Amino acid sequence: MYEDIKLVCKDCGEEFIFSARDQEFYAEKGFQNQPLRCKACRDKRKKASGEQREIYIATCSKCGKEAKLRFQPTEGRPVYCSECFAEIKKEQQSQ
Repeated sequence: MYEDIKLVCKDCGEEFIFSARDQEFYAEKGFQNQPLRCKACRDKRKKASGEQREIYIATCSKCGKEAKLRFQPTEGRPVYCSECFAEIKKEQQSQ
């Protein structure tokens, strides 16, 4: 169904292959766009952005445990730990 496609990396300008296997993975995840960067540039970009991330600590609005967040919580809005967030998301999907 899918065939390998040659693309040009937005960052380094090198050609890379968007494999049939990767295309299938993208389709399963619901991604609509083709990748803009080769794997090396994507990895470099992830690493650079990961180093700059600040972790915020808050109290879970549901269970009261410590919640580690990648974003600064907004005052007045609930914050959930990863376990409670997964539970809430699962409940919403089953409705």
